[in-house]
Amino acid sequence: MIDKNFFEKTCVELTFSDKYDKEHAIKYYHKHQQGFWRKLSHWREEQMIREALKTAGDPLSVLDLPCGAGRFWSLLSENKERRIYAADNSPHMIDAAISLQPIEITQKIHTFQSSAFDIQVEDNAVDCVFCIRLLHHIGEHEHRLELLREFHRVTRDTVIVSLWVDGNFKAWRRRQSESTGSHTQNNRFLVSRSDIEAEFKASGFDILEYHDFFPKYAMWRTYVLRKIR
Repeated sequence: MIDKNFFEKTCVELTFSDKYDKEHAIKYYHKHQQGFWRKLSHWREEQMIREALKTAGDPLSVLDLPCGAGRFWSLLSENKERRIYAADNSPHMIDAAISLQPIEITQKIHTFQSSAFDIQVEDNAVDCVFCIRLLHHIGEHEHRLELLREFHRVTRDTVIVSLWVDGNFKAWRRRQSESTGSHTQNNRFLVSRSDIEAEFKASGFDILEYHDFFPKYAMWRTYVLRKIR
């Protein structure tokens, strides 16, 4: 059970979250609803998440962090018995999610503002921490470990996390463009599979399963982790 007294603590600011004002939050929601390829991408992500939730044992309490504009709230709500907590470092993202998602969904979601590096809940608060599209923003090994150890503190059982990994065509092409200087560095980072899997182990997790967005082609991979100590 999450203690609501923890919701009042001050959140740690994430430097790359500064852009998420009200206008950007609304644009972020709508961009995933536009165009054939974005709709296809969203459909494939939902496939992967359903598979990941099944592997995680269909958890009955989930923390969606960062929740963004609530893109996966409907999916998470498919289990009628599931308690869903949703947090984001940006209050504008939370406001956008509440205003843009159907009321029959939002009334089931318990929202609060929090940094993923300092989650404002007690230890072992939920069955599963659900973290989609955050880790690829974190380029430093030490910062990823800090994040994963915080997830380890908060989950009782599993973590579902997505990021960019190597070993596919898109990653090879990105490395090539970086080596020639044609790729401009931004706040999205590619991590080697061996590095991130070692970081999972160092943070106290076993890998139960992983799902690739498009195997051998796309960089996106979703891991299902189990807390082991």
